[in-house]
Amino acid sequence: MTSIGKYRHLGRATTAEGHFVVMAIDHRTNLRQKLDQHAPQPLADEQFVRFKQQVIAALAPHSSAVLTDPAYGIGRGVATGALPGSLGLLAPVEVTDYSQHPSQRTVEFIPAWSVAKIKRMGGDGVKLLLPYHPEDSTTAEKHTLVQQIVSECARHDLPFYLEPIPYSPNPGQPLPNDERLAISVQMCRTFSEMGVDVLKLPFPLDAAQSADVGAWRAACNQVDAACTVPWALLSAGVDFETFLRQSEIACQAGASGVIVGRAVWGEATRQTREARQHFLAETAATRMRQLAAVCAQHAMPWQVHTPPPDDRLDWYERYESTDS
Repeated sequence: MTSIGKYRHLGRATTAEGHFVVMAIDHRTNLRQKLDQHAPQPLADEQFVRFKQQVIAALAPHSSAVLTDPAYGIGRGVATGALPGSLGLLAPVEVTDYSQHPSQRTVEFIPAWSVAKIKRMGGDGVKLLLPYHPEDSTTAEKHTLVQQIVSECARHDLPFYLEPIPYSPNPGQPLPNDERLAISVQMCRTFSEMGVDVLKLPFPLDAAQSADVGAWRAACNQVDAACTVPWALLSAGVDFETFLRQSEIACQAGASGVIVGRAVWGEATRQTREARQHFLAETAATRMRQLAAVCAQHAMPWQVHTPPPDDRLDWYERYESTDS
């Protein structure tokens, strides 16, 4: 049975039909570096805030929720109304250093930020990106970390969105597709059993290694069979047309929607402010609507994998407070 708080927060982050159509812009260091490459001088903090708010303002109306960071996304977005109270709001807890290969990264939390603060400021979900290989020496430590966040989210009645990313233990070699799929299936089983509420998953096959749509469908079916919780597809840096095809296949297999970032708005990092505004209002907004249409037609409602809460007349008498 799901707690009534988690159930309501999941409903706030999804469409009326129960689908995730989430726009992600929680990227920080890597996004800022990309913007700096196309700017006459490195961006000041306020310029970086303005970029994020420009993206949020253009795409939030076409999204069921937004995933963004506290410093550059949430504060200004809530204050200006770009993140209205009617929109779901998800927040990360980790600092991610993309300059390091996943096998060399350690999980680092955003200073002075926590599950409790996400709940207190009105957030609807907690997201953690977790580089993962089951045979890595840090696997047990990562399992412990996930279990700790599961417990924290349960205490504060917030859904936990885990983003496990399979990686090759050899920085010089890509992860072969057969191993990538095997790890993806294992991740789904492991983290579903640990009590994660939603899995935010990359496509289980690398499109650069295989364009076989039949293989794509079979892989997504295996992932769905291993998941006992709702899962949503992330874009992982692929181009939009590829992600649109992957999203349709994943949703037909049982995914409950998408959580998408650069595949929708990535070109905006290379544009001047006026061209950027036009791109976001036209192309990027159209892309979000296309993904929403795919989800509406094919995605599995999250409620299918999430048991409803206790709705007996005296449910509130058993409903524990965070102070207990």
